[in-house]
Amino acid sequence: MSHQHQPAVRPEDVLPTGIDSTEINGHTVRKGSVAAFVANAKRLDDLTEDTPEYEALLTQMRELAPALHTIGLLDVFEPRSPAVARILADAA
Repeated sequence: MSHQHQPAVRPEDVLPTGIDSTEINGHTVRKGSVAAFVANAKRLDDLTEDTPEYEALLTQMRELAPALHTIGLLDVFEPRSPAVARILADAA
């Protein structure tokens, strides 16, 4: 099987300057989705379950999870946290 040489993908190849979202495989993905999900995932362990703050984080992460699947992030990375893995599995 022959592989064509392709240049490395740069951030501006995915989202040009001044563009805040893109469509990938029929889904709109906003700039910052991955960074927001990661920031929320890092905070999740610091919060107590069944609190408004914890529930707000879960809600936001559930909204962002489909974007992670769409861009293929989970094809190359696996979450360490069981709670994060459940959120991502539910979104699959």
